[in-house]
Amino acid sequence: MRKLLLSLALATVAAPLAAQGADPMPASYKAVQLSALKLQRKTLLAMADSMPERLYQQRATPIQRSFGEQIMHAAGSAAMIAGGFARSTRAQAAFPDSTAAANTRAGLDAYINAAYNFCEATLAAQTPAERGATVNVFGNMMPGWKVWDEIHEHTFWTAGQVVANFRMNGMAPPGFGFV
Repeated sequence: MRKLLLSLALATVAAPLAAQGADPMPASYKAVQLSALKLQRKTLLAMADSMPERLYQQRATPIQRSFGEQIMHAAGSAAMIAGGFARSTRAQAAFPDSTAAANTRAGLDAYINAAYNFCEATLAAQTPAERGATVNVFGNMMPGWKVWDEIHEHTFWTAGQVVANFRMNGMAPPGFGFV
């Protein structure tokens, strides 16, 4: 009974906030999401820096993206989702040359950093109203604050696919830990 009353009380408070488009999450959660973006950047850079450049075009399976393409997809998708669905009024991310990114460590590092510079700036600029507003992310309706959690999940799901590239070359992927 106590849980039911608590749930009803929270729903009573949350409903007007959601209706107003205010961010229903504590302000501190935005900092957690920023930490997640920093972890994504750090992990993708560690992967790019751990793989020899000569293996950037290698595919673990014929239908998979190459190592370089997969890392670019993880970083580029984060920026694309942030720019498209976080209702940012900022310009879209400007990426370095994709050929250099797919083939060289310096190029891939620059690509990752461009994507995450954009993501971090977009998150910082996201207003409480934007965080509380409902957005359509690939057919899924969600509050604007949740977009960042979806980016985090997509990045690690996508980056995890290159573990096979490390393993097939007798290498361990770099370790990671929350920042």
